[in-house]
Amino acid sequence: MSAAEVNTMDPSAVPRTGLSRRRFASLACGVAAVAAGGGAFAQGDARVARVLVGSQAGGVADAIARIFVSRLRGAFPGDVIVDNRPGAGGRLAVEALRSARPDGSTLLFTADFVLTVYPHSYRKLPYDPLRDFAPIAAPVRTALVLSAGPALPASVKTLTDFLRWCRAHPQQAAYASPGAGSTAHFAGFMLAKAAGVELTHVPYKGGAPALQDLLGGQIPVSFNPVGEVLPYLQSGKLRVLATTGARRSRLLPQAPTLAEAGFPGIVIEPWLGFLAPAGTPEAVVARLSAAIGDLARQADVAEALDRQGLDVVASTPASLASQIRSDLDLWAPVVKASGFTAED
Repeated sequence: MSAAEVNTMDPSAVPRTGLSRRRFASLACGVAAVAAGGGAFAQGDARVARVLVGSQAGGVADAIARIFVSRLRGAFPGDVIVDNRPGAGGRLAVEALRSARPDGSTLLFTADFVLTVYPHSYRKLPYDPLRDFAPIAAPVRTALVLSAGPALPASVKTLTDFLRWCRAHPQQAAYASPGAGSTAHFAGFMLAKAAGVELTHVPYKGGAPALQDLLGGQIPVSFNPVGEVLPYLQSGKLRVLATTGARRSRLLPQAPTLAEAGFPGIVIEPWLGFLAPAGTPEAVVARLSAAIGDLARQADVAEALDRQGLDVVASTPASLASQIRSDLDLWAPVVKASGFTAED
């Protein structure tokens, strides 16, 4: 998922209502234990705790972060706020976390790409994703959808049809993504390479303009997160060819995965997660992870995330650390084979 992807998904489904008194009290007790344990958000003072987000207010990452922050607020002596740090494709927020005090008072909520793709696409990064941060939890993930618009003949109904069309019309075969260097960019590259077809990448500055051209017939297909394209698929304005998840999306059960369609090596499930600075006490990280996991399992939160096309998943500090390492290994050969280098 790219910075553009997380900025353009519709946050309107995000609930603004709080938990019931009983449910909030239960959660508050668990989170308060974090503070009591030392160094989590506040240590008996009125310091304002921050959750850094590398996008503007109103984007999906911002909206999801606020679901969690709004439910953590009140459980600590001081306030907890979302601190938006847009710019540099999300890197400004990551750099701010790296230089923050490792006491639990500053966290980062981010999409995966800044930690797993950027290290391979930028020649120099001012942070190391494995050494500079303490993973907490990645409570949500999604899949990408390969959608077809009116530029593609109506007779093209399946991925097999599309690949056949690409071979017959190499000059027209192209796909959109929300940005160069995004996971959607590399999803298209991986498909083209595996299928042995020519497929020109057309990067856009965000998912919204990519979808606008897809709907307008300026480009035949596009890779986008589930929640971004779901309304257009449901209305029949777009049609789905495949998804990149390990299994079929609950929201698009009729759509096969790329693995089902004959490309088992293409499984892409972008995630969003919380991290703290390296050196944050392990007990603090563990308690924060438990509190965030508890929130993600609350029915109203899970329902809102589901409407965004996001899956709630169990996640621990250890599992997130493992996920980052495996994703770094996944993207290294892909980025290298593509020849892509990001520029500031």
